[in-house]
Amino acid sequence: MRAIKLLNQLIRFIDLKTGEEYHVKVMEYVKSNTSFRGSNLWILACAIVVASIGLNVNSTAVIIGAMLISPLMGPIVGAGFALGTFDFDLLKKSGKNLLIATVVSLLVAAIYFYISPFKEAQSELLARTSPNIYDVLIAFFGGLVGVIAITRVEKGNPIPGVAIATALMPPLCTAGYGIAIGNLSYFLGAFYLYTINCFFICIATFFIIKYLKYKPAHVLNIRYEKQIRIGITALIFVMIIPSFYLAYDLLQAKKYKTNVELFLNREFIDKGLTIIYKKTDTKSNPKKIELAFLSKKFTKEESIQLNSRLPEAGIKNTELIIIQDVRDLKSEILNEINENDHKLSIKELEIQKLQKELASFKFENVNIVKEMNILFPEFTNVSIGKHILNQNTDSLNTMTVVIVHSNKREVKTTTDKMQLWLEEKLNTKHLELIQVH
Repeated sequence: MRAIKLLNQLIRFIDLKTGEEYHVKVMEYVKSNTSFRGSNLWILACAIVVASIGLNVNSTAVIIGAMLISPLMGPIVGAGFALGTFDFDLLKKSGKNLLIATVVSLLVAAIYFYISPFKEAQSELLARTSPNIYDVLIAFFGGLVGVIAITRVEKGNPIPGVAIATALMPPLCTAGYGIAIGNLSYFLGAFYLYTINCFFICIATFFIIKYLKYKPAHVLNIRYEKQIRIGITALIFVMIIPSFYLAYDLLQAKKYKTNVELFLNREFIDKGLTIIYKKTDTKSNPKKIELAFLSKKFTKEESIQLNSRLPEAGIKNTELIIIQDVRDLKSEILNEINENDHKLSIKELEIQKLQKELASFKFENVNIVKEMNILFPEFTNVSIGKHILNQNTDSLNTMTVVIVHSNKREVKTTTDKMQLWLEEKLNTKHLELIQVH
């Protein structure tokens, strides 16, 4: 009896029906968020531009911000609710709005990347071109969290987190990037990731709606319900199977890279040889590993022996090429430098921007402190800096703040005189003088 009582308490503890919102209110909320007209469409377009900029400059923070303001989740969740309640009018509306949102997003992203001067594929872009089974899991469990939060009386904080975790915006922007540069593999990989996210968020929503027993909008016979379930199951397999293959491919690539590093350490670095150049080409057939050394010269027989040991190290279908001609090495290094020029230019722009922001707060006039010590010797330990005020409003003001120390309370006329002198000297009316005793 005690065990049954504990089991019942556990079931009540994890029961999703606790804290559940009225089904009618939830359905009204979901339907109101499926539409893409007017402001929603403008918000989506702006979010796409922000996400594209973040991907272009490799800024994770900017990408996260774009995901938070994106309204893309609405029609996807709406489609899940429609499937779970057999509301085919809602399904049609959600599908239509999702199609509009997708086309607009692709168009805006493609235009941005087409006119952007930086066409180099950054790591944030490349990360969205090869989806795998882990992306399926993220989309599914992220979708579960999202729909559970929507069906609660208190929505709480999970919904913004779901927008970040499921990452609908970056794959769409990456697909637009693929269109802009004419790279079909980038477009297909990124759009497949976007499709995975949409589909499994929808499926997660369907499961939760069925579990919570939402009332069907239309009563269907058992045959049609069975057909819908078979169709969903078939689509799940169609979406998952390629992701398994891509996950296996990713695992093999990591395994290959690890084996190469172990081989190089064992055969060269552990023996005191210095590798000054290394390049691995995994797209050629056979794969190629190019190396150059600081001083060591290898004979033809030594090169053959090293190549023969590659399969033993788990490095198959690979040719080891040791560059010993200085001219060839210079050519390879110059090519790598040219390839990295765009990456360096982006980093330089970011550094310049940060330096400019830092300079706006930096006070470099040291002579004014010396003059103050002569004119106002009663004040010591002068500190001058710039601060931004009204950060939570639409307008920002930069205020010059001067802090002075004094052992005794000075008369107001002295401090007023110093205030006027500083305003004249610094050519500003936005000045705050603070006296510390």
